[in-house]
Amino acid sequence: MAAAAALEAVAPTGALWGLVQDFVMGQQEGPADQVAADVKSGSYTVLQVVEALGSSLENPEPRTRARGIQLLSQVLLQCHSLLLEKEVVHLILFYENRLKDHHLVIPSVLQGLRALSLCVALPPGLAVSVLKAIFQEVHVQSLPQVDRHTVYSIITNFMRTREEELKGLGADFTFGFIQVMDGEKDPRNLLVAFRIVHDLISRDYSLGPFVEELFEVTSCYFPIDFTPPPNDPHGIQREDLILSLRAVLASTPQFAEFLLPLLIEKVDSEILSAKLDSLQTLNACCAVYGQKELKDFLPSLWASIRREVFQTASERVEAEGLAALNSLTACLSRSVLRADAEDLLDSFLSNILQDCRHHLCEPDMKLVWPSAKLLQAAAGASARACDHITSNVLPLLLEQFHKHSQSNQRRTILEMILGFLKLQQKWSYEDKDERPLSDFKDQLCSLVFMALTDPSTQLQLVGIRTLTVLGAQPDLLSSGDLELAVGHLYRLSFLEEDSQSWVAALEASGTLATLYPVAFSSHLVPKLAGELCIEESDLARGDGPTKCSRHRRCLQALSAISTHASIVKETLPLLLQHLRQMNKGNTVAGTSEVIAVCQSLQQVAEKCQQDPESCWYFHQTAIPCLLALAVQASMPEEHSVLKKVLLQDEVLAAMVSVIGTATTHLSPDLAAQSVAHIVPLFLDGNITFLPENSFPGRFQPFQDGSSGQRRLVALLMAFVCSLPRNVEIPQLNQLMRELLELSCCHSCPFSSTAAAKCFAGLLNKHPAGQQLDEFLQLAVDKVEAGLSSGPYRSQAFTLLLWVTKALVLRYHPLSSCLTDRLMGLLSDPELGPAAADGFSLLMSDCTDVLTRAGHAEVRIMFRQRFFTDNVPALVRGFHAAPRDVKPNYLKGLSHVLNRLPKPVLLPELPTLLSLLLEALSCPDSVVQLSTLSCLQPLLLEAPQVMSLHVDTLVTKFLNLSSSPSMAVRIAALQCMHAVTHLPTPVLLPYKLQVIRALAKPLDDKKRLVRKEAVSARGEWFLLGSPGS
Repeated sequence: MAAAAALEAVAPTGALWGLVQDFVMGQQEGPADQVAADVKSGSYTVLQVVEALGSSLENPEPRTRARGIQLLSQVLLQCHSLLLEKEVVHLILFYENRLKDHHLVIPSVLQGLRALSLCVALPPGLAVSVLKAIFQEVHVQSLPQVDRHTVYSIITNFMRTREEELKGLGADFTFGFIQVMDGEKDPRNLLVAFRIVHDLISRDYSLGPFVEELFEVTSCYFPIDFTPPPNDPHGIQREDLILSLRAVLASTPQFAEFLLPLLIEKVDSEILSAKLDSLQTLNACCAVYGQKELKDFLPSLWASIRREVFQTASERVEAEGLAALNSLTACLSRSVLRADAEDLLDSFLSNILQDCRHHLCEPDMKLVWPSAKLLQAAAGASARACDHITSNVLPLLLEQFHKHSQSNQRRTILEMILGFLKLQQKWSYEDKDERPLSDFKDQLCSLVFMALTDPSTQLQLVGIRTLTVLGAQPDLLSSGDLELAVGHLYRLSFLEEDSQSWVAALEASGTLATLYPVAFSSHLVPKLAGELCIEESDLARGDGPTKCSRHRRCLQALSAISTHASIVKETLPLLLQHLRQMNKGNTVAGTSEVIAVCQSLQQVAEKCQQDPESCWYFHQTAIPCLLALAVQASMPEEHSVLKKVLLQDEVLAAMVSVIGTATTHLSPDLAAQSVAHIVPLFLDGNITFLPENSFPGRFQPFQDGSSGQRRLVALLMAFVCSLPRNVEIPQLNQLMRELLELSCCHSCPFSSTAAAKCFAGLLNKHPAGQQLDEFLQLAVDKVEAGLSSGPYRSQAFTLLLWVTKALVLRYHPLSSCLTDRLMGLLSDPELGPAAADGFSLLMSDCTDVLTRAGHAEVRIMFRQRFFTDNVPALVRGFHAAPRDVKPNYLKGLSHVLNRLPKPVLLPELPTLLSLLLEALSCPDSVVQLSTLSCLQPLLLEAPQVMSLHVDTLVTKFLNLSSSPSMAVRIAALQCMHAVTHLPTPVLLPYKLQVIRALAKPLDDKKRLVRKEAVSARGEWFLLGSPGS
């Protein structure tokens, strides 16, 4: 028994000895991992490994000793968590002793110490002992990069786990690290070293008398000048080093006396990158510095920043200079002063004012804007700085505005004033009297009103912006000022000459109406109401067309100011009353006037969406009114011109937008109240909730109603397809069946399409289950019956298209079957071209139904999924199709690819490009345009693949530049422009041919075509020239 046990003990030891010999003497690397695995599994202990290494560790040959220690270190790196405290003590003593060994041994010793620095069982005091030994025995900078990195890793590990022990070393630790880092050049090591220095400072290690030495050992790398080698596997960028070093330099005020002179020197240098880095570092330093650190350097810092902003040709340097000035001023503003201390902020701002103020008196000179920017940068730093500068600058600028009479000079001065006024918005003042603008309010208002009445459009625009900023100042404008302001905005809103001023006036009216609803309700709404009355009188006299522009402006103004709930309650009834009045009497407004009112109503609805109360008010006020007007117009007994206008496709589409916008943001409870009225209106003819509901006949759009009544299903679609998904629709089963019947009605394509869209919108939102399956079966049966033969083929196809889209968006399993049916129709002689266009509908976003805004179920990446599932079948179908059918497949494929995200298309490009090129030869201009739109971004994003087909591309694009379709000509020329992004050597053989060919479109009869031809030809002229 005893002999057997002895044999078992000897066997593993013998195996271990063999592995050691293979590693040390046989120079094999694999045994190290095997030994580590055996130690982890418990086959050996670390002590047994040391014993097995005994002869190697004492070998007189340094390389053999190094190899033995390397094996032990590799085992420790994998097994350090298994070590006991006593083992760690002995191992550290061993490794510390070996630091005195031959230089060939040192790398392996350092690896072992790195492993031991990770030990949880490290006894107190040993971390200090290890670092002292390294500082004393190892000349780190003479080691290779990997071994220097190991030393930094040991220090980092100990700083993370033994912070208090290292702090016990005091400044000796800092000095030791300075010796370690001094002379480091490798960027990989510098990143770690900078992090260690930052931790030394941020964690309050003692720097002692070595502050300057620590600064010198890091600042010698400033500014960073490093260009990573090509294909650098380490991925270290210049920006990484810059940010790491900046974090060190800006981490302590103790560096200020050494750093600030360095920054001033580098800002004053001629190297752009040094200027930028220095200004950005100064900006970072201001976050931790105080007045004490900055005091002696303020004049020099200001002089350097001023010079850069005044003289630089680089916008980046100017921006960084202004940011640094802002940070300096903020630093001086927040410093807590003793009662007897000097306030540096006032003197600093006085210097800035002294150097910049006089330039503001020269609005035509080049230094006026740099001076204004410097003053505004300083003023934007704190409320105190803003008050100081504003109180000095505003009186001067107000005086200069009156002194200069030219509009362009006044515009410059007013823009400067506007900049200072915007800064005031950053600071809040509880006491009204403390607000610095209060003293200048009357002068500012007078100046703004002068600008608003000036003939110069550009001065008017600045005046409008200034008025908006003044209005945003709390309690600054009096009621009289507001009345005058509203009057000016009203006048500007009806300027005929220039569109810029009235657009800006409308925008300002909307902004100010939110802040001053009473003023706008009292002064502007009555004026606009009067304008509408005049328009109604003009319509009655038949003068409508001559007043069209003023009518549109009035409607736009009413919608623009509808930004507050109280104003909406006045403007909405006005717009609805106007719509009713437009259609009374013998003379009715034209289609464009009615559409303009609907567009204004939609804009009001959009503004109401953010406020639930306003949203519900708009919905319950506008929707019944619009429905009542439409129902009145749809009555068979109605023979007025009202019927001709309100039932037109364009007008109904405009009303659809209003109803959809007014419904999407309703809460489920309020939507349920509304749907309980509107669905019975269409199914049962229940008109009780409509205003002025004494109609001459019954409203039955689904029960043998007139063509006009059936057209109003579009309004039902707008409502029910915009409801939240969790709103229950009453009589849904009956509604779906009625919609299905109407969708295949051949007498009115508009009605049947609206019914199909409505059916599809409801299908998309319906929860999965038996009822949905029944609706889908009904739809499939209806489609198949309609497609088989008869007069309903076109309507059945439209139903198929919309139902397919509804299911594709929600990833319904049936969508693949319906898509296959749609592909089958590509070969149909009658429906083939329409089926090809249908792929565009499947891939594009709709505006009225099946939208995310309307709560449709739209799954992410549905286009990518559709591409993956169906494009291979389209390609196979194209190859198998007869020649006369191939264009349909190309058209469908082009539509799918054109709307596919380009990152998805790029990997598939090599296999699909030949088909896209063939599509360019298709005579259908829609196919050509879609394909060109698809190819243009690919020329920019996949030049290597596209360059393989450059001959074909150039030939086809030049041919299409003479297409009868203007849109195709423009797209072809844009593609010719994009071709210049392909590799130049590939293009040079075609240069002269292309330049000659592009001379023809230079004489095109359309200006937009000529513009693209000039742009493309210019790029081809420059091809291959220096710097191109």
